[in-house]
Amino acid sequence: MCECPSGQLRLYEFKLFLGLKNLSPAANSYVEQMFNTFDMNQDGYIDFMEYVAALSLVLRGKVEQKLRWYFKIYDFNRNGTINKEELLHIVKAIRSINGREHETSAEEFTNVVFETMDINGDDELSLEEFLEGVQKDKLLLDFL
Repeated sequence: MCECPSGQLRLYEFKLFLGLKNLSPAANSYVEQMFNTFDMNQDGYIDFMEYVAALSLVLRGKVEQKLRWYFKIYDFNRNGTINKEELLHIVKAIRSINGREHETSAEEFTNVVFETMDINGDDELSLEEFLEGVQKDKLLLDFL
């Protein structure tokens, strides 16, 4: 591996590998969360096998597999649901990384997502609500 001769990628190297620098706090925590989902054994490194598994998911995984992975990234407190604060954080982070202008604010986007997907009205998205809601909405699927 040219980018990482030791075969173990630390968070700093992960960011360099992705070409990410000068990130906003929201974007930085999003990238850290992504790193942590790739680091399956939580040893602080992405080793070669974890890298291959992540690459396989991204390149060859089915939509539902990818959505389950996104859910893990978005569920910052790891309680099995995504609340408005977590989703708003992610939306701001993704927009910060992309650097594009948007017609709606991050807050408005988050509210629309919850109005559409939070079937039981508990202000949290379960995995089932997330999977069903995103798969029904082309714009959300493209956003992810």
